[in-house]
Formats: sequence, C-alpha cells, structure tokens
Amino acid sequence: MHVWQPLLDWWFGADGSATEVSAARHGLWFGKRDSQDREAEVRFGALVEQALAGELHGWADDPQGWLAQLILLDQLPRMIFRDTPRAFAGDSLARPLLRSGLDRGWDRRLTPIQRVFAYLVFEHAEDLSLQDRAVELFADLLNEATAAERPLFASFLDFAERHQRVIARFGRFPHRNVILGRTSTDEEQAFLREPGSRF
Repeated sequence: MHVWQPLLDWWFGADGSATEVSAARHGLWFGKRDSQDREAEVRFGALVEQALAGELHGWADDPQGWLAQLILLDQLPRMIFRDTPRAFAGDSLARPLLRSGLDRGWDRRLTPIQRVFAYLVFEHAEDLSLQDRAVELFADLLNEATAAERPLFASFLDFAERHQRVIARFGRFPHRNVILGRTSTDEEQAFLREPGSRF
C-alpha cells in the first residue's frame, strides 16, 4: 500500500459513483465540525506539516500521490487550522503543484470526483486568471459527466463560478479578511452581510 492511500481512503470512502461518493462524504468535505477537524489533525497532521515543509518527495510522480499531496496542502489545512492564517498556508505550494500535474496529464488519470479536489486549488486562489481556469476545468467535468451525474457536477461548476465572480469583483475573498488581518472596504462589508457571501 502506498503511504498516501490511507488519506485517500479516508477522504473518498468506499468506491462508487461520483454521486454516491459525494453523498457519503459531503459532510466531511464541506461540513464544519470540530470532531472532523480533530480527526484530520490526529490522523494526518504530521503529513500536512511534511507537505507544508516540502518534504513529500516523489509523491507527485504518481497521479494518486499528487492528488493526496494537493489534499494535504489545500483541504486539510482548512480543517486543522480553521479560522487561523495557517488555514491558507499550503495554497502557494498547491498552485504550482497543480499546474505541474495538469501539464503531465495527471488529472486525466483520476476519477471525476477525485479531479474535483485537484481543481479546487485554483478555485481557492485569489487570482482571476486561476479562477477562470478553475471554471474551465469544472466545465470540462460537467461536459464529460453522465446524465445521472450532471446535477452533481453542475453544482461544482456553480460554486466555481460563484468564487470567480467574487474575485472578479474584489480581487480577493472578503470573508478571509478578518482571519488574515486585512481591512475590509465598505463594499466588502456590505457584501459580507449578504446571504451566501462566505464559502
């Protein structure tokens, strides 16, 4: 068993269709539960620290290892370090890692639901060109989806487009301002009072 397999097993659960996997794991992926955050830290906190230190040599030479490294840099810090600046500590490392894997075609070696968690790296970027690329990638997923799975991938594309619109408008995610010690503009403060303004 590869060293990254327990992480992927935890993140994606049992094999199944994208819709089945998403239904079973949605609460882990997008819920905000202290118990899940603690479990992530206990089980994978040491690997996250290694990823942040650039110590996971060779992982990106395998599509599954590449995906696992992206999850360690992009997803797990948002759980383990929730509501602190370190939640975003892996972003600057995840973006070039994603680019290099895309250049190698690694994403095409993943299942569609796994590809979501590669492409989310660009969706999390405070950079409009990367947001545009995220929308393109999620649109590709939707176009390739079976009829039964189109609603799921349409929802992922919708979220990508919502992120893109925020960055097009503000150049950053206003909901991160307090955590990162940034001063919100009056327009951002008004936006943050709107429903759905926080991801």
